[in-house]
Amino acid sequence: MSTPTEAWFDDPLVRPYAVTGGRTRSSQRGLDLITLVVAMRTPAEVADLQPEYAMALQVCQQPISVAEVSAKIDLPLQVVKVVLSDLIAQGHLIFRSAAPTNEAPSQYILQAVLDGIRRL
Repeated sequence: MSTPTEAWFDDPLVRPYAVTGGRTRSSQRGLDLITLVVAMRTPAEVADLQPEYAMALQVCQQPISVAEVSAKIDLPLQVVKVVLSDLIAQGHLIFRSAAPTNEAPSQYILQAVLDGIRRL
């Protein structure tokens, strides 16, 4: 429970909910763990960003995966997806999803990986 001197938004369970405005799903389809995002602007170029949005924009100055953004700004993955989705919708970020694979890896490749792991 919070002490009287702590603000309600300092609670680790409340803060992510407040950051996303109560949303639990991103509006941007295609954002998964390995989706790469990159900033089109710096946080200094964008006025009135919430601190979490500014942090996300800062770490996205170079191409980075959604999972790495989550780790670097220390927010849950679903919260980061909502934040990144908002930044994409505002034109501050662009993204590229991994190409879908239509075929399973060959038996030869899988056997080679398994053999390599066994040698470790």
